[in-house]
Amino acid sequence: MAHGFGRRLVSGLICMVLIYLRAFVASFEPQVPCYFIFGDSWVDSGNNNQLVTKAKVNYPPYGVDFPEGSTGRFTNGRTIADIIGQFLGFNKFIPSYASVRDKVITTGVNYGSGSAGIREESGSVMGDRISLDKQLLHHKSIISRLPRWKRKSRFLQQCIYIVNMGSNDYSNNFFFPGVYNTSSIYTDEQYAEVLIQQYSQQLKTLYKLGGRKIVVFSLALLGCSPVYIARFGTKGKPCVEPVNNAVKLFNRRLLSLIRELNSNYSHARFTFINLESILSPVGDVPMSHEPCCELKNEWQCIPNSAPCPVREFSFFFDGFHPAEISNMIIATRAYTAFSPTDAHPYDISHLAQL
Repeated sequence: MAHGFGRRLVSGLICMVLIYLRAFVASFEPQVPCYFIFGDSWVDSGNNNQLVTKAKVNYPPYGVDFPEGSTGRFTNGRTIADIIGQFLGFNKFIPSYASVRDKVITTGVNYGSGSAGIREESGSVMGDRISLDKQLLHHKSIISRLPRWKRKSRFLQQCIYIVNMGSNDYSNNFFFPGVYNTSSIYTDEQYAEVLIQQYSQQLKTLYKLGGRKIVVFSLALLGCSPVYIARFGTKGKPCVEPVNNAVKLFNRRLLSLIRELNSNYSHARFTFINLESILSPVGDVPMSHEPCCELKNEWQCIPNSAPCPVREFSFFFDGFHPAEISNMIIATRAYTAFSPTDAHPYDISHLAQL
């Protein structure tokens, strides 16, 4: 059953990717002048490599299918952000902040950091990380070094910004009661609201720094990841339902926030990418919850261990992060929505043209 599901995904995905590759091979210029990436381990391209943290994956088998090897990406190949950048026409991967902090960058920067969250304390159990507030400070520093005309013109307003945050505010905060007390202070509803209030201020800060075309990803249903299933059990269900129910409360509020920001801010083009829709199983065939590598500490690949040989059939690479095939599905449908529920009010392909 799982292999049948995988084959259907792969065959459909190959067709989609070929369409886009043909479209972009002839393109000499990216569709937007620059591309900035904010988020956690789902988009991190190496910012955590020099930090004192357990959330660091610059070793094999991570990167087994990436041209540059083990760069610190939390997957076997490209991240969601990498693939979206290719769809936008960038012929090189957007550099990590750690590699460009002393340079003037005009095409974009990746600020993503594994274990980072909306809340400052989220992920601290793992060690150092670059929270969203700190990523925004880094962005302010980066754009301050741009030429004056690029800071004051429509340049930054034409760029694409993606933000993928919130998973660690649950995984390494709310659902980690041995370290954090948030689940004893807040109900699921209250915590979702507290997160959204802080996230709202952070997205407004990005707008004030010149961002207009801002793509915000919802949370995936975290209770379907191997780490949650191993930690909590499913009680006969496919996934850990209490975790998924809490995540859905956050996602509903996030969609409302995106609508509110678009209504209240001049020329704002915030867009919501719905991972619940994109990652829904096909028909009655369940997703495989098996990771593609041998795990240590519930979620991380054992260094230098052999990954599964046919990675095209694995949704997860380790205990928490998607394999490249899954990242391709997410990026493809974020770029061109296949369902009206995938993106609101725009998908990325249309957002780039506005």
